[in-house]
Amino acid sequence: MEKNTLGKSGLEVSCLGLGTMTFGEQNTEEEAFAQMDCALAAGINLFDTAEMYPVPPQEKTFTKTEQIIGKWMKLRKCRERLILSTKVVGPTVKSRSMGSYIRDGINHLTKINIKTALEGSLSRLKTDTIDLYQIHWPDRNVNIFGQRGFALPEDSETDNAGIPETLEALENLRKSGKIRAFGVSNETPWGVMRYLSLAETNGWEKVVSIQNPYSLLNRTFESGLAEITYRESVGLLAYSPLAFGMLTGKYLDGQRPARARLTRFSRFQRYQTKNALRATRDYANLAKEHALEPAQMALAFVRTRPFMTSVLLGATSVTQLVTNLASAELELSAEVLEGIEEIHSRLPNPCP
Repeated sequence: MEKNTLGKSGLEVSCLGLGTMTFGEQNTEEEAFAQMDCALAAGINLFDTAEMYPVPPQEKTFTKTEQIIGKWMKLRKCRERLILSTKVVGPTVKSRSMGSYIRDGINHLTKINIKTALEGSLSRLKTDTIDLYQIHWPDRNVNIFGQRGFALPEDSETDNAGIPETLEALENLRKSGKIRAFGVSNETPWGVMRYLSLAETNGWEKVVSIQNPYSLLNRTFESGLAEITYRESVGLLAYSPLAFGMLTGKYLDGQRPARARLTRFSRFQRYQTKNALRATRDYANLAKEHALEPAQMALAFVRTRPFMTSVLLGATSVTQLVTNLASAELELSAEVLEGIEEIHSRLPNPCP
């Protein structure tokens, strides 16, 4: 499988990565093992997880995904074949109810919280080093996870823009050898540039990656962040490239497949708007016109963007994963790309 260099880290990551947030909730340990076996055999070396996983987050399953991955790596003896990435939970404030059980319940991205989180991840993953350690979401008020517009912070608890301390903590962990590189997730253009500026001022290593949503239903990354990734050598790791499975077309016409994410968890309304359904139908019809599988078309589009480093695949079965893996070899014709742009111009970014 094609590999790309992750920022200026020197790490070579597969153009498709394995997202693992279903392990321990939608997927049993046995099913997770099967997916990881399949991904590794297909040439995927980037496995992405987080201390908070699985999703939806809850106290009884907190850290379960990392535990499953750690057990699998030990049994398979394959740690050296992987680029392993995980994340430290962002703050849990009034607007984000998830995670009140994690550390102090506020969990600002301080040196002590980050170090504590990393030590936990290292233990669960049964490894001495994390290849890529990421900030799961910012420690300040930002419009992420589908929030439109920018709301001014109400108080300091929702706007602790403590990037200097966070970055110094990451740099210290890198120097200690416990992480090889670090990145951000769910970040904004201002946030990425703040990290880069502080690193340059202090002579520290820079963030090498940003993990943000990017799909046919959400191309907001192209405004602002895409230029930054190009000019500053920050690699995009795209999550939700199928918009929680919407772009497979399986939810059209009121369908709710058993075990599917949007069937099981009604809280995820971000991908179920009227315009999302309209756009999805149009993309599905476009794929059909060109004898393409909708999911593979959607993934191939994401993979071939000039600012893309790796596309994180999420699946609930090996069958789904195999279908998605086939997108690594798919090149879209000019006619298909024109069709995608036509739909995007009519129904832009229905699921930010």
